[in-house]
Amino acid sequence: MLVIHIAQQDSTPMILFVGMPQRGHRDREAFQEIDINAFFGSVSKWATFIDDASRIPEYVSRAYHTACSGRPGPVVLGLPEDMLRDRVRVSTIKPAQYAEAHADSGSMAALADALGKASRPMMIVGGPGWSPKVSADVQAFAERFDLPVASSFRYQDYFDNRHPNYVGDFGIATDPHLAERIQASDFLIAMGVRLGEMTTRGYTLIKAPAPDQFLVHIYPGAEELGRVYRADIPIQSSISSFAAKLQHLEPPSPSPWEDWRKSARADYEASIVPQETPGAVKLEQIIATLSEMLDEDAIVTNGAGNSTGWLHRYFQYKKYRTQLAPTAGSMGYSLPAAISAKLLYPDRQVVCWAGDGCFLMTSQELATAIHYALPIIIIVANNNMYGTIRMHQEKSYPNRVLGTTLTNPDFAAYARSFGAHGETVETTEEFRSAFERAAASGKPAIIELKLDSEALNSRLTISQARKMAVPETA
Repeated sequence: MLVIHIAQQDSTPMILFVGMPQRGHRDREAFQEIDINAFFGSVSKWATFIDDASRIPEYVSRAYHTACSGRPGPVVLGLPEDMLRDRVRVSTIKPAQYAEAHADSGSMAALADALGKASRPMMIVGGPGWSPKVSADVQAFAERFDLPVASSFRYQDYFDNRHPNYVGDFGIATDPHLAERIQASDFLIAMGVRLGEMTTRGYTLIKAPAPDQFLVHIYPGAEELGRVYRADIPIQSSISSFAAKLQHLEPPSPSPWEDWRKSARADYEASIVPQETPGAVKLEQIIATLSEMLDEDAIVTNGAGNSTGWLHRYFQYKKYRTQLAPTAGSMGYSLPAAISAKLLYPDRQVVCWAGDGCFLMTSQELATAIHYALPIIIIVANNNMYGTIRMHQEKSYPNRVLGTTLTNPDFAAYARSFGAHGETVETTEEFRSAFERAAASGKPAIIELKLDSEALNSRLTISQARKMAVPETA
């Protein structure tokens, strides 16, 4: 169920086949029976049974079309076990072809005209349908128009973070200056993004349903346009088609937004200067070191939890598809994602970043990495607690800690028990050599970072959270 929800929120095309009891036992609560439609209906684009084996080609073809068209997402097909034994004669069908939406010339002209009148424009990028070419096209457009570009929640790899037009990301570690800037902007291009809760900080950075900014919203599925925000120019288009059409727009000369863009970039550069946090292991310095050591095409995965805030704030993503992270915020994502990435790209470095609670959700998958001899490096940020929940406890009910303290294993020993390499880091200075040894081992490896639990996130400590707490009223 969780993986379907992740695919839904990430807009990932996916088809799940589920084995089911035989047809004659349906609705009797037979062994392992579930109602496919009721169970998956709210988190999938389509969920149904295939009762007739002769219609398998039809159902599978529709599943591919549904999963990949418009806003991509998951499809679930239930397969009764007796149906799978049926013998039928069917023809092989051709691979599915998908209709692609394109922006019309009138919408592109209206965009160019409205942008030319803007004083403080911004662009937010993210969502499905991107590629290295789309990323390059958008970067070229931003350069020509001198626009500040921010990424939506967990899409930081869509735009080179070192580029002078990149100004930060929206999510759990949003720079307060960037939040103020989006509110002060008067023109917003939202390209491929849904403008969801995490990107808009609970729909407060951009007013719903009618934004203060002139909004141009580009999305491949019409169902998302106007779902929350009323756009001044809604454009249903595939992201690749829209990115290509951006190249035909002519920028004003000279650029009226140079100072606006430079100021936004300066704020971003100031935000990634390491802000010291408590403890002998400084995550802000660890991430900066990691960003420096890894190849430009290294893939970094992460799951949920406050420890990801350091990663999102300080790591510099340099190329498209180097960040794998769930916009659903699911725990346990990072290790399976790292394994998949290494299987698909065996020649690229793959690093899994996980908090201790997040890692333990799927830590047994280390056996899979060992089985397939996948030399991924797992970094466990161990603060012996569920940090995100603890943060909310301290903000709302200080000193009332319930169910968030963890008693953890020795993660380095845990790694060795699987036949993997294990390292323990107790000071910041130990990290670089520990990482080098892990990489040189040629095996899956765990590096445990022993953290001070006082640090809640990259900008907040437990003591500070308690001072911020709202007093209870009688």
